Amino acid sequence: MSKKLFIETLGCAMNVRDSEHMIAELHEKEGYELTQNSAEADLILINTCSVREKPVHKLFSELGVFNKQKKEGAKIGVCGCTASHLGKEIIKKAPYVNFVLGARNVSRITDVLHRDKAVETAIDYDESQFAFKDFRSSPYKAYINISIGCDKQCTFCIVPQTRGEEISIPTELIVAEVRRAVAGGAKEVFLLGQNVNNYGRRFSGEHEKINFTELLRRVSAVEGLERIRFTSPHPLHMDDEFIEEFARNPKICKSMHMPLQSGSTSLLKAMKRGYSKEWFLNRAAKLREMVPDVSISTDIIVAFPGESDADFEDTMEVLNAVKFEQVFSFKYSPRPHTEAAEYTNVIDPELASERLTRLQARHDEILDEISEKHLGRVYRVYFEELRPEGMVAGRSDNNILIKAEGSEELLGTFADVKITKVSRLVQTGEIVG
Repeated sequence: MSKKLFIETLGCAMNVRDSEHMIAELHEKEGYELTQNSAEADLILINTCSVREKPVHKLFSELGVFNKQKKEGAKIGVCGCTASHLGKEIIKKAPYVNFVLGARNVSRITDVLHRDKAVETAIDYDESQFAFKDFRSSPYKAYINISIGCDKQCTFCIVPQTRGEEISIPTELIVAEVRRAVAGGAKEVFLLGQNVNNYGRRFSGEHEKINFTELLRRVSAVEGLERIRFTSPHPLHMDDEFIEEFARNPKICKSMHMPLQSGSTSLLKAMKRGYSKEWFLNRAAKLREMVPDVSISTDIIVAFPGESDADFEDTMEVLNAVKFEQVFSFKYSPRPHTEAAEYTNVIDPELASERLTRLQARHDEILDEISEKHLGRVYRVYFEELRPEGMVAGRSDNNILIKAEGSEELLGTFADVKITKVSRLVQTGEIVG
C-alpha cells in the first residue's frame, strides 16, 4: 500500500506552488499519494503564511487538531513562511511536530522527512535552478515561479525575512516549464513572484539578462498557450514598455493586480513603497486608457502607524478614482522582524475598525456599479471548475468569475457566455457560442 500525504496550504499563490512542488517530490522520491483525510495520512504538512497575524495564530490551533486526529506513527511537518520566521520555536511550542521547513527550502522536503526534529530555514538557500518534479493541482492552468525572494524593504512586510533576497529563475527554465504545462493540457499559465515586473534584477550564475516585458514576449511565443496571468507586479516598476506590452499582447489576460497599500504619499514613504499617490493614479489611468475593459485589483492596509484622517481620505480618493474591481483590505497588524513593528504611533483599534468598515462599504457600492454593467454582455470564459446544481465556472480574460449551466465536458474549454444575472462575486450567464 502506498503512503498517504495530507497537505493544508495557507496563504498566497506562491504557497500553492510550493505545495505542488512538495507533493511532486514526495510522490516521485518517497511514493506518497495525496489524501483529503488527515486521519488516514502517514504525513501531514501545513504550508504556512505569516503575512498577517491571523494565519500564525491559526497554525498552532490547527497543529493541535491534527495531533489529536493523526493515526499512530504519522509525522507532522510545518512548512512555509511561518516556518521560516519561527523555526525551532515551533517544535518548542508543539513538540509533536517532526520537522520544520522554511519557504526558501522547499527542495529539501525529502531530506528533512527522515531527520526527526530537523529545522531547515536558511533564507539564503538558492533553489532558483532546482529541477522539481511535476505536479499540478489543476490540469487546466499552471502556476509557474519566475523568481524567489524579495529585495524590497517595505516597513510592514515580513516576506524578505522569510523568503530571502530576490533571485530570478533563468528564462530558459521558465519557458521549458511553460511548454511542459501546455503539453500536459494547460491553456493558461500564472507567472508568480513577489515583484514579477522586477524580473531579471539578479540571477544565480551567468544567465541572459532580460526584463519582465521580454519574458512575457517569450512566454507568449509558446505554441498552444492561450492565456498568461501574473502576480504581483509592483507599481514602482510599471513603466510604459510594460503597460504597452500588457495592452497589445493578446495572450496576456487583461487583469492587473496593483498593490496600493495606502493612498497617502507620506504614508507610502513611511512604508518605503517607492512611489507616490500621483504615480499610482497615473499608472492606473494609463491602464484604463489603453485597455478600457481592464480589471484592476489591489491590496490596502488601513490604520498603518501614524495614519491621519487626511491620510485615510487619500486612500478613499484613490479607491473612488480607480474603482478597483477587487480589493483585499486589512487592518495593519505588526509583524516580527519588520521596521514598522517598532513604531509607537499606533492607531486606536476602534478607529481602525471604523476606517476598514467605511472603505469596504464604499467598495461594495463600487462593485454593485461595476457588476450592473456586466448584464447582457458576452465574455469568453475558460471553464475550470464544476459548481453545484449542474453549473460550471471559469473566468473571462479580464478575470470576471462567471458560471453557466454545463457539465464536465466543458472543463478545459472556452465558450462565449452572455451574462443574465449579476452579483458582487460571481456572474451567471448562458452559453451562446
